[in-house]
Amino acid sequence: MNGLLIIAHAPLASAMLQCVSHVFTDPAQGIAALDVQPNMPPEETLAQARILMGQLACSQVLVLTDIFGATPCNVAQKLVDGVDSRLIAGLNLPMLLRAVSYRHEPLEALVARALSGASQGVMQVAITAPQNQNRRHHDQDRYDHQQ
Repeated sequence: MNGLLIIAHAPLASAMLQCVSHVFTDPAQGIAALDVQPNMPPEETLAQARILMGQLACSQVLVLTDIFGATPCNVAQKLVDGVDSRLIAGLNLPMLLRAVSYRHEPLEALVARALSGASQGVMQVAITAPQNQNRRHHDQDRYDHQQ
């Protein structure tokens, strides 16, 4: 089974892990979170990340981080360099829940599942007309902008 390591700006990583515990009543082992604190040197953050990754006791780890180019992602890039792991930036909750659900799959398949969960979990919901329904012909009055 693949491990999951969340590295994100504080307190997002811990909050995401709490969400996993809320959705999955029996939180699985092999999941860890590292909140990157403001003003903490990246070297310290990297050292903490290496410790957490070692504690996962998994041969392969999917690392999830919040924003590409920010300190958590930069640290995570150094963490996975030369290690049999993958890194995805742009963490959202649908991505994480999908990753937890499919941790037993091969790492490349897990990455694909996580990415699809991320994109499929983002959608416009609150609109004035019911979603995915065509407007009735009489609703399309060309003068409806006039009062």
